[in-house]
Amino acid sequence: MTTEDTLWATEEQFWTQGADSARTMTAKGAVFVFPYPIGILQGDRIWREDLVAQRWRSVEFSERCFSREKDIVVLAYRASAERQGQPVYETYCTSSYLNDGEAWLRILHQQTPVSASDLS
Repeated sequence: MTTEDTLWATEEQFWTQGADSARTMTAKGAVFVFPYPIGILQGDRIWREDLVAQRWRSVEFSERCFSREKDIVVLAYRASAERQGQPVYETYCTSSYLNDGEAWLRILHQQTPVSASDLS
């Protein structure tokens, strides 16, 4: 499996597995940026936010972009995610990973919801 394949699989697990799984794939000082009202979270604050810890039933990625420069990788994509009893969540995302010599760890994750005007 290539680094790209591995990181796309890791990114999907971030969406669909439990918070403990996501925590093991994330650097301790990572920064996450979510839409209002959550905002910017860093470090342990990420895992205290109920909406972040809540996992999605399914997710599909499209418009994928992979960029690597030495020990840093950026994934950019459009996600369509579902939770039971909620409308499909459409968002543009970026996640940055750093290879610390032992593993690829997420150091940044950002989401920008797709607006209704983008859907037409």
